[in-house]
Amino acid sequence: MTSSKATSPQPPTPPRPNLAFRELRGQRSPAEFAAAVRRAGNEIGERVSCDARYVGRVEAGEIRCPNYAYERVFLHMFPGRTLTDLGFAPRSSVRGRQASAAEDAPPAHASNPACSPGETRGTDEPYDTQETYDTQETQDTQGPYGTQGPYETHDNYEESDVLRRAFMTGGGTTVAAASLGPLGLAFDAAAADRPLRRVGGSEASALEEAVRRIRHLDDRHGADGLYRRAAVPLRAAYALLDAGVTRQKTADRLHSGAGELAISVGWLAHDSGRYDDARSHYAEALATARVSGDDALEAHAFCNTAFLARDAGRPREAVRAAQAAQRVARPLGSARLMSLLALREAGGWAGLADRTGCEQTLARAQAFYERGLSDADPEWMSFYGEAELEGLEAQCWSVLGDWRRAARHARRAADLQDPHFTRNIALYTAELADDLARGGRPDEAAAAGMKVLDLLNEVQSSRIQTMLAGTARVLRPHRRASGVPAFLERHGSLPRTA
Repeated sequence: MTSSKATSPQPPTPPRPNLAFRELRGQRSPAEFAAAVRRAGNEIGERVSCDARYVGRVEAGEIRCPNYAYERVFLHMFPGRTLTDLGFAPRSSVRGRQASAAEDAPPAHASNPACSPGETRGTDEPYDTQETYDTQETQDTQGPYGTQGPYETHDNYEESDVLRRAFMTGGGTTVAAASLGPLGLAFDAAAADRPLRRVGGSEASALEEAVRRIRHLDDRHGADGLYRRAAVPLRAAYALLDAGVTRQKTADRLHSGAGELAISVGWLAHDSGRYDDARSHYAEALATARVSGDDALEAHAFCNTAFLARDAGRPREAVRAAQAAQRVARPLGSARLMSLLALREAGGWAGLADRTGCEQTLARAQAFYERGLSDADPEWMSFYGEAELEGLEAQCWSVLGDWRRAARHARRAADLQDPHFTRNIALYTAELADDLARGGRPDEAAAAGMKVLDLLNEVQSSRIQTMLAGTARVLRPHRRASGVPAFLERHGSLPRTA
């Protein structure tokens, strides 16, 4: 984009102070408020390096609309409010292609003459270490010398429509709404059909953020409300792999991100009972790992394949897939990963009714777990702690018919689980209810089942609903036991899932 030298540029419009945001800060100093922003980011898994200077720029109106990470943090801090309520401009007026050219054209100093209008800026990226979470969309004003300040960064105005629409989402209800209706993983099919000529680090970062966000929402709400929407950006992710990439590091990140997204979408299909879809997504991730030589991604794909095989009634395949995952993962140096993979294998042995094989593998899983955390642990294993270890062991004993032992581990899993993982709390409690029912303790089973029903207001998981339906069938002959009639009546009033 070039500008005429014959026409003098109009003086920039002075920024309008953000009085609404200043009011929300209250009596806190900018530094104190910045610390509160960072704490709120940690609560929802967002990494923002907010400081007093950033708060000052927001209040001065220099930042017309925050980037997506800051947006999620602010909406988490002030639930029920929109960006407009916080004093920011609508994102469409800052980033939209339909906004006026005078307001939204990129500054002259940010243009890249090497890029054609249809290409993505920044693909050369001589330095690939910048914080992707700390950029801000600012008003198009320049400093006193016509250049950016030494610490200012701007979101790429010419980034791909595919990524912006497929992976970046707006609206506070996206994360907060338990119904997951306005999930916001919007997708423009026409944009997706237009091939990207070059892809850079901004696309890779957006892809990685999409994976994190899907996992975060699954932890909170389960898979049923997510799967259809999350499958859409997956198509865009694989379209990126066909685009030209100038750097091998960026290509590796794209392959890894697309593979992890395929696994995440596969898990959503898996947890919502769509086993054939899940198998396809896991196979896609495995193929991506093999093509790119990504051992960590391959281990993850085999891990989920083993879990799916166990649930689908193919225990021998579960054992083989888990063993293959362990062979690939061993050189990676993560004891926690090896522990989880051993548990996947144990689930297969349990399905084969091989108690000895299951016990030996469970002992190996425990031994690996006790080695502790390490820097080699994959990011996707954030869910794997002592609660998950107990929960997976409970499932093994349940398959082997040792209901008392299974119930003990399931109860411990539910007690240990971090409150953030609402879906897992519901899962472990459903496991506990079923083990208690089958173990001849119907009153305790009904009480546990009622706790699960309470959580179904937040969690949408066909797996959990199926488990609860099985518990109800076991409890029907025990209607005289305390709490059982109330549980059965309430369970019977649940809407039927498709």
